[in-house]
Amino acid sequence: MPYDSNFDVEAVMKTLGSVSDKYPEGSPEEEALRIAAVALLYVRDIDKLEDYRSYFRAFITGNPLIASHAFATREEADASLASGKVNDGELVTIEGKGFTVVRGVKGWRLLRTRLPDEVEPSETKSEPR
Repeated sequence: MPYDSNFDVEAVMKTLGSVSDKYPEGSPEEEALRIAAVALLYVRDIDKLEDYRSYFRAFITGNPLIASHAFATREEADASLASGKVNDGELVTIEGKGFTVVRGVKGWRLLRTRLPDEVEPSETKSEPR
């Protein structure tokens, strides 16, 4: 079964609750499920769910490409470049699209770098000859 990195947090919480109900309160299993549930809620509550989704996708696929920063707009990314909050070679996302930070002769730039989830399945398959 393929994993869905765009999972519904509420559906996951409901499933964790259903599984947890099968174990006695205070058991190691119930405690582990509670810890997992609270961790997921924490990530959501601190507005890092999209970062976690990227990490989850990379973890499941075995792909080490993990963005160090996620920006909602190009303006936010440009401001971060100007402030020096990113380093040469770092992978960042802007509106879900990948970019690599590079230092050029004329200053910092963002080089478009397609992330694995941006590649269509048909692009990764070789055509039979």
